[in-house]
Amino acid sequence: MIKGIKICGISDSKTLSFILNHSHPAKFVGFIVNYKKSKRYVEFEKLKNLVLIDRKQTSFVSVLVNPTNDDLEKIKELNFDYYQLYDVDPNRTKHIKDKYKMKIITALTVSNKEDVDKYKIYSEISDIILFDSKGYDKSESFDHNLLNDLPSDLDKMIAGNIQINDISNFNNKDYHIDLSGSVENSEGKKDINKIDELLNLVAKYEA
Repeated sequence: MIKGIKICGISDSKTLSFILNHSHPAKFVGFIVNYKKSKRYVEFEKLKNLVLIDRKQTSFVSVLVNPTNDDLEKIKELNFDYYQLYDVDPNRTKHIKDKYKMKIITALTVSNKEDVDKYKIYSEISDIILFDSKGYDKSESFDHNLLNDLPSDLDKMIAGNIQINDISNFNNKDYHIDLSGSVENSEGKKDINKIDELLNLVAKYEA
């Protein structure tokens, strides 16, 4: 069974409200907080107002690429449940977790088995390990078969250009699934109809 869905790159209140009030809401919603190269990046003042909402049963995730101390101090009072960290070494990850009392998703970008095996140095620190492509803000793929030997007790999330019609392929996997580009329209904006289709589909497979 699928553990749950994360919809990443939310940047407007209408889409966020739709997800939170859906009959099958996403387990996680992600916001691009400090990676300005991404088209999904949310400026701080907008972000601050965006997350001022009853998130109900959905966890809010702050997506951070190698955050500075200033980045972290700026968002420390915002309504987040997890920090999703890219390019942060284990020692700093532990420091961030301890200082801000925040659950951590460690994001590993994968192109080979050696990249996958880095989970071992984060597994005692992080609450969830996310295996993503090297594309960061671009919807790129990697070979998901590289994850076949991961231990069943590892709480893991998978990303990397996953499409809505791929969801059934994960029915026998114990992953959280992270999507962004596949629920966007041709202009790169989140598409309510695609999100609705995704959430209704996932409800059939969710644990």
